[in-house]
Order: sequence, then C-alpha cells, then structure tokens
Amino acid sequence: MELATFLIDFILHVDRYLETFTQHYGAWVYALLFAIVFVETGLVVMPFLPGDSLLFIVGALCGVGLMSLPVAMAVLLAAAILGDQCNYAIGRHIGPKVFQWEDSRFFNKRAFDQAHDFYERYGGVTIIAARFMPFVRTFAPFVAGVAQMNRSKFTAFNVIGALIWVVGLCGAGYFFGNFAWVQDNLSKIIWAMILLPGLLVLYGAFKARSASGTTRG
Repeated sequence: MELATFLIDFILHVDRYLETFTQHYGAWVYALLFAIVFVETGLVVMPFLPGDSLLFIVGALCGVGLMSLPVAMAVLLAAAILGDQCNYAIGRHIGPKVFQWEDSRFFNKRAFDQAHDFYERYGGVTIIAARFMPFVRTFAPFVAGVAQMNRSKFTAFNVIGALIWVVGLCGAGYFFGNFAWVQDNLSKIIWAMILLPGLLVLYGAFKARSASGTTRG
C-alpha cells in the first residue's frame, strides 16, 4: 500500500522529485531517467511508471538550466528505443502462449488485451501511436513480438515513434513548461496526459472488439 501511495505521489509530483534528485546527485539524474523509461517501455510488469509527464517535466527542468536538453534527449531516446527492442524480443520469444496467461500481480491481462486489439486494428502504426498512451505504450512492442512482426519493420516504427515522443514532449516542456499558467496547473496537466490517451485507448479497443464481433457474426 505504501508503494502504491509513493508511486501515485511520484507521478503527480514528478517535477519536485526530479528537481530534488538533480540538486543532490547532479548528472546521476540521467541514469535515473534512463532506468525509468527503459523499465516502463522494456518490461511488461511496469506499465504504471510515468512516461509522458516525465518527458514534459524533463524538458521544463532543462529550460531552467537544471539539465542539458541535448543530453537528456539522447539518454531518453536510447532508453525508449532499447526498451521497446527488449520488450519486442521478450514477446517474440514467449509467443502466442501469452494469450493463456491469467491476470496477476505481475501481468495486466486487460492492458495486454487492449494493446492487442489496438494492434489488430492499426497494425505497425500502433508502435508509434502507443508512445503517447499509458499502459499500451508498455504492451505494444510486446504484442508486436508475440505477433511475430518483422524485426526491421518493428525497429523502423520503434525509432520513429521514440523520436516523435521524446523530442515532442521534451521540446514542449522546454518551451512551455515554465510558463506561470502551466506551473499553476501542472497537476491537472499531468492528469490530462494520463487520462485522455487512456480514454482513446479504451475507445480504440472497443471499436476493434466491435469490428471483430461483427466480422465473426
């Protein structure tokens, strides 16, 4: 319970945690950023770590000189690309047997099903779009591996998606993150970055399931 409370607080106040960490440990913050993004994108058991809000906050902290924007982007790009490649390799190795797994503490069956439905509907573009979707972001490369997507094709989508995700959100944070209105409403913005993509995922999964049911009928 304490871990869950800490994670919620970390996600909603990631700016404070990162700023404090940077002030105390300096350049080690880049190792922390790499670890968070790699684990979120590379391990299917950690879909709840902050992604979009983290990148936005990193950009904002770069904007006030606490971090280097080029270095931060390079580290985050490496973590995002390598994380997805790792996740894809795991899915490819495990294969279709994953459909028999039950929901557990370490595997979110519903999130996997949503990612799979989204993948079935939109194909490889899912790898790019999922970068902006909590939970689906974690499961999309895994699903691509399970579906045996061609490795070179997956890598191309992976790199393109990572570039758009990291550069786009870090850049937005760098240019807009320190505006007074943004600072005053940061918690609401973070909630919006979590909930709005999630609603889009649910809608996409619902549409995919409806289409699948219609086809069977």
